[in-house]
Amino acid sequence: MSRFPFLVLFGAWCLGAQPAAAQSATAIYASPTDTIRLTLPQAEQQFSQNNLAVLAQQFNVTVAQAQAVQARLIDNPSLYVEQDVLRRKISRPMVPEGTVGSEAIVTVQQLFSLAGRRKAAGQVARQNAVVEQYNLQDLLRNLRYQLRSTFYDVYFKQQTLKTYATEISSLTRTVALYQTQYEKGNIALKEVIRLRAFLFTLQSERQNLLNDVASDQTDLHVLLRDATGSQFVPLVDLRRTRELNLTSHPEQELIDTALVRRTDLNARRASLQQQNLNLKLQQKLATPDLAVGYTYDKAGSYINDYSALTLGIAVPIFNRNQGNIQAAKAQIAGSKLLVDQQQLVVQSEVHQAYQLAARNDELFQNTDRDTAPFARLMVGIEQSYAKRILSVVEYLDFFESYKNNLVQLNTLRANRMRAFEQLNFAVGKPVFRAE
Repeated sequence: MSRFPFLVLFGAWCLGAQPAAAQSATAIYASPTDTIRLTLPQAEQQFSQNNLAVLAQQFNVTVAQAQAVQARLIDNPSLYVEQDVLRRKISRPMVPEGTVGSEAIVTVQQLFSLAGRRKAAGQVARQNAVVEQYNLQDLLRNLRYQLRSTFYDVYFKQQTLKTYATEISSLTRTVALYQTQYEKGNIALKEVIRLRAFLFTLQSERQNLLNDVASDQTDLHVLLRDATGSQFVPLVDLRRTRELNLTSHPEQELIDTALVRRTDLNARRASLQQQNLNLKLQQKLATPDLAVGYTYDKAGSYINDYSALTLGIAVPIFNRNQGNIQAAKAQIAGSKLLVDQQQLVVQSEVHQAYQLAARNDELFQNTDRDTAPFARLMVGIEQSYAKRILSVVEYLDFFESYKNNLVQLNTLRANRMRAFEQLNFAVGKPVFRAE
């Protein structure tokens, strides 16, 4: 029995089955029962509404705002009452009018803060609320970067998985048919073994990629607070991703923007302002509080119905709050250094992110992204292999090259988008958006 007519027919059948395999691979990610298709704006909206870390940090802001209100409140007056529980009659020999009722004392006292201490304390507390607000914004910046970069990673990995699904489906049929031909004695066992080995390699690579996607899916579920267990299928407009470029945004412009917009830097600046306000508060605390009160004594003083005005103040001889003042000055000096350091960090991060984005974009723009010629070449390769013009080694070499081309192209696209998202993260503002 001649094997060549069979191989020609087999090659034609394999090529004709390619569209069906591609459709099957696409269907894996399109099942309406276990997938959620969403765009990046939809994901960001769900993230803003549901993320537990953001909601928890919002409560910290609320706490700081409530503490600012508390710091401005006036101290409550204190009331002291003393009453003779036996309510005995009191006779005063020295007082002719004679007999009075039982003894009772009432004292009312109000504490007044001098030198604007209460106002200064309120300013410190309000500034702390500003710091917490910047901390909330910085948490949003970090989590949004994680969301956006993971979103694009999942999209391009799923595109790569489609390539693996198509190739594995095609190669599985090839192995099955060649196994049949081997059993009939038409081909050598080593050829089947090589095909099986390459199929196993593809399946292993696909499984590793599936593990990566599963990890990314877990991150998305946590970020979006989704407990359904469904698979997210990101929707990306590739045309808009290709249009991203750095030409309209010079590096120095982005650095200047980052120095204004970066929330971690603004939190440092707000903390420095809080330390300045705290120094003023500590200086005002050197002035003691004044206690003003009124006392009424019914029968316990040198006269009946005794009334008196009371004044009380601590004499600042030993404790003039000098230790806390010195500590506040040291905190200001330390905060200034932290602000300077954070400015250097911001400038360095923007520079590094800009260079990374430039390199990835240059590689992307200089790469031939047209896969159609490669696909047409693979058609000829499979026909040549079916006609035994190519050996199994040559066939698998072309097959792997085709797979690597698609995988590396998706990796390049993912790295480029991650680089742009990292630049957005470094600037503190979504300058580059593809949605």
